Amino acid sequence: MRYTATRASGTARRASDSTAARALARTGLAARGVLYVLIGWVAILVAFGQTSGSKANQQGALQLLARQPYGLVSLWLLGIGFAGYALWRFSEAAFGMTGEGNGAGSRLKSLVRGLVYAFFAYLTFQIIAGTAGNQVKKQQDLTAKVMHHTGGQVLVGLVGAVIVIVGVALVLEGLRRKFLRHLNTSQMSPQTRRIVERLGVIGTTARGVVFALAGVLVIDAAITYKPAKAAGIDKALLTLRNQPFGQVLLIIAALGLIIFGVYGLCEARWRKV
Repeated sequence: MRYTATRASGTARRASDSTAARALARTGLAARGVLYVLIGWVAILVAFGQTSGSKANQQGALQLLARQPYGLVSLWLLGIGFAGYALWRFSEAAFGMTGEGNGAGSRLKSLVRGLVYAFFAYLTFQIIAGTAGNQVKKQQDLTAKVMHHTGGQVLVGLVGAVIVIVGVALVLEGLRRKFLRHLNTSQMSPQTRRIVERLGVIGTTARGVVFALAGVLVIDAAITYKPAKAAGIDKALLTLRNQPFGQVLLIIAALGLIIFGVYGLCEARWRKV
């Protein structure tokens, strides 16, 4: 009898933990979706020269949100969402992923994603507190310090190559519709599935292209020994703007990121977690 009660208690505890993990995952995925919608919107403002100094990256998007009505409340919700997403990814790194392989590679990817979104949570709370510095400048300073050491240029180049590979992988994931395996498509109507699929293809592909371009810029910074060329999404988008028909290219990229954000909100609803 005691064994049965203990077993039932353990089952209930695991069910409660699973429910909490799902809540963290969905909250975090929703926060990620909102972030990319904001980044895309800032990029559109950049294209039309209406940003007043805002950068088309994570920090610029969050700072733009902070200036809006109810911006502080929205930032708190996003910060909590990013923290939840990070905790979910850390739990995957520790205990394995739902319905997928649980090898070292999968766990390492979850760990890296957890660290990235833990940083986003930290950045959000810094903006709330008014203590956020220029993250792009900090990144460029770090790149410069690394490049001054023996083998630093090679290391920076390798980091750029990894970012390019991630970007290409995202493009392939979008074009091959691999993201669908993460979704409970059986819970969607046929029309909803078609819409979500199109959002995923366009959004994931656009995100991959921007990531790959950012990686190319990091490699270029290493080759030319110019740390100022190394930056993130904002530098990649500005590079697009400086090309022939750059405004059109930037708007297309921005719309792609917004579409990825909308897809992210759909993923928050139908993701297998």
